[in-house]
Amino acid sequence: MKIFAYNYREFDEAEYFQKFSKEYGVELGICTDAPTLENAHLAEGYEYVTIITSKIDRELMKKFHDIGVKMISTRTIGYDHVDIEAAKEFGIHVSNVSYSPECVADYTVMLMLMSVRKMKRIMQRGEINDFSLPGIQGRELPNLTVGVLGTGRIGQAVIRDLSGFGCKLYAYDKYENDAVKEHAQYADLDTIYRECDLITLHMPLTEDNFHLIGREAFGRMKDGVVIVNTARGGLIDTKALIEAIESGKVGAAGLDVIEDEFGMYYYDRKSDVLSKRDLYILRGFPNVIVTPHMAFYTDQAVSDMVKHSIESCILREEGKEDPWAVV
Repeated sequence: MKIFAYNYREFDEAEYFQKFSKEYGVELGICTDAPTLENAHLAEGYEYVTIITSKIDRELMKKFHDIGVKMISTRTIGYDHVDIEAAKEFGIHVSNVSYSPECVADYTVMLMLMSVRKMKRIMQRGEINDFSLPGIQGRELPNLTVGVLGTGRIGQAVIRDLSGFGCKLYAYDKYENDAVKEHAQYADLDTIYRECDLITLHMPLTEDNFHLIGREAFGRMKDGVVIVNTARGGLIDTKALIEAIESGKVGAAGLDVIEDEFGMYYYDRKSDVLSKRDLYILRGFPNVIVTPHMAFYTDQAVSDMVKHSIESCILREEGKEDPWAVV
């Protein structure tokens, strides 16, 4: 079978694409750029396309349909960058991938520790030989109550890791999991907002939970609450977050994702003037850490993402059940 790979990265994905395409007998077409209306024609003759977090809107979906693409597999867990309704309209199947939850869980705990220990300011001071103490006194995780929103594979891994710190743990999910109950107590959002010193997000982004955390939610939280987001930027209303930081309602934030990040991350943009005003505001706060959607980025995860994307296409081609199928 033939698969066309957009966003093909020579420096990390190439070895896995070559390994697994050879292993599975796949003829691979590649393009290092994200898919656009201008380069969509490169996938002509390929019924299967694999992408990363590139915007696939209705117009681009129609273009792929017109050249005979039957399936788009995103090498990511989230798929909110793909117009699912357009995919259904044009009869194009969509799948995502899974990868080891440890990469994001590790990163989440790192952001938690950096946030509660005021590591951004400590490192900034250290760079200019300012070794003073005022303003950098931190807190200890065992003394904090933590709320985990979303208890899928990543949320479960975070809860497991945090249990070793001795935190009191609350969890929220539409679907409760018995493994989670060994370490955390399920609760409603109101309880979590009211009781938790730190809240971490591990949900997919859907229409139902867009801006789940906004002005009203912040208003119900403790003063000085710490917010960590390694899931999707749209779960938090950015402008409401900025207001909450400025008022002191949010004491610190560790953000690996933000709203409106498409087309920005994974490119060298250091000489560009970015129209991302909220990003500049967030990065300017001494108590906010913003990283460029890197929580997933480990050797194991990259291998899993490429392998599962290829396997998903193969399963669809063979008419077998695909565990990563979205539509």
